[in-house]
Amino acid sequence: MILVLLSSVLILSVLAGWGKILERFTGSLFSGISGSMIMGILGLSLIWTALAFFIPVNIYVEIPFVVSGLFFFFKEKLYQDFGRFSKKDGFLIGTISLAIAYSSSFYPYILDHFGYYVPTVKWLTEYGLVKGISNLDLTLGQMSVWHIFQAGFSGFSDPFLRINTVLLIIYTLYIFERKSWIQLCFIPVLLLFSQSPSPDLPVITLSLIILNEMIAGNRNISLLFAYSVFIFSIKPTMIWLPLFVFLCSVFLFKPNYKNIAFGVCILLLFMIKNIWTFGYPVFPVAAADLGFNWKPNPEVLKISSKYAILKTYDMQYTYEEIQKFSTYDMVINWLKLHGIKSKINILFILSLAAFFVFACIKKSKIITLVFISVLIKSVLVLAFSAQYRFFIDVFFVIIFLLFIHFSKRNSLIFFSVLGVLVIGILTFPTSIRRMIPSFRPGNFMTGFKKEQLYKPSAYHYNQFDTFQSGNLKFNISKDYPFNFDTPLPAISSGYVLDDIQAEIFPQYIDEKNPGKGFIWKKLTPQQKKETEAIINNIKNTDK
Repeated sequence: MILVLLSSVLILSVLAGWGKILERFTGSLFSGISGSMIMGILGLSLIWTALAFFIPVNIYVEIPFVVSGLFFFFKEKLYQDFGRFSKKDGFLIGTISLAIAYSSSFYPYILDHFGYYVPTVKWLTEYGLVKGISNLDLTLGQMSVWHIFQAGFSGFSDPFLRINTVLLIIYTLYIFERKSWIQLCFIPVLLLFSQSPSPDLPVITLSLIILNEMIAGNRNISLLFAYSVFIFSIKPTMIWLPLFVFLCSVFLFKPNYKNIAFGVCILLLFMIKNIWTFGYPVFPVAAADLGFNWKPNPEVLKISSKYAILKTYDMQYTYEEIQKFSTYDMVINWLKLHGIKSKINILFILSLAAFFVFACIKKSKIITLVFISVLIKSVLVLAFSAQYRFFIDVFFVIIFLLFIHFSKRNSLIFFSVLGVLVIGILTFPTSIRRMIPSFRPGNFMTGFKKEQLYKPSAYHYNQFDTFQSGNLKFNISKDYPFNFDTPLPAISSGYVLDDIQAEIFPQYIDEKNPGKGFIWKKLTPQQKKETEAIINNIKNTDK
């Protein structure tokens, strides 16, 4: 916890310094220290994404950016901005920051942390953006901009990968600067995302900031659209936000193509990044085929698509059963899943209905445009893979708009009660397991360890087997499905089996340099014999 706080102070200073540098070229989205920090996030994320095509985003990149950010932080005397808060607000911000640091010091429990977040950061810090990395492990084809941002601070500033802690503190500063008190009520829930560099937290917090700025009358459409596209680049399920800002620029303000130029540049960078790592412009959609030879095998994509459908129904039906569903069956069975997910799905539909009624009553153009944008996003998500994690942000948007005028006093009371509850769950997770047995992440919470008061808890495993097929020598985690600390190149056992099922296997483009990327090739008779040993090893491990 102590190290998390020290790390956060360092990174906050660097972000503020870099934000002030970048504001000289782009202008500021809004005044205040939080505005400079958020500009720092945007700027460094884009700069490091561009650099990652050519070099690893490692400590040699981190040092000059940290030093220069600190230099401008003190040169511009940005520390004086913290003195603008009243003593009471300063005390509240400090208390909330302590709660955030404490919550983030627990062991990571989101499974994507081990199968996606950490492996992505490892590849970025060792090689940068790798061409065709999705051929090695399809999940790695995402290479979220948020993980590029995390990689840039993972050398010495934040080796524990707690960048979400920093963002939550910035979010707290924004709430107090802009007096958007309803957003205090969201922080306790967001504490559940603070132990990992989960992209869910930045897209939720930053989208609410953009939405609040739009409603508050901010008319800097150029930066608002740029930020909205940046949020989309972190997680494409946030398509509603750039759509909303664009619709506002067309129907509420004077249309001007210059307003979207910066955002379009970010979008192009995002698509080029995806083409480089995945072979298509938007992960995981195999659309707009440009014929690159490092795109994933079609059969592997089909297997992934089938898995997404199974996840939609929480693995409670077989793929064959789902294929036989009528449209009515698809909806009803989705709403009647066993466990907590059916409750979330029903609440989602009811929330959209309530939002529609609210928009009709308010008759506000801006709220109507929010509803239209969210509805389009919801339809797309429901059509492709209706997993609750893809539409969880919609709940925050609806609650924000319904209770936007919530008072500071009521928000602090709500924050305190819910905050104690969430911190209690993190500290004593057996309670959530008893109350909600179907809440699977609760099974991976470990509870409080006294060591975390100084240093955030982190797992170490480092057990693996090494195999070779063709020119690819690779590692697979032993007795564990994820490769969070397996030496590179590492492949998840599940993707190995998918590749073998498709009768293909990843290969180096340049055997002497893994950083040059990967393609897939059909298995030769010799490689089929090699993969039999790999399959037997994985099956024996599973037993």
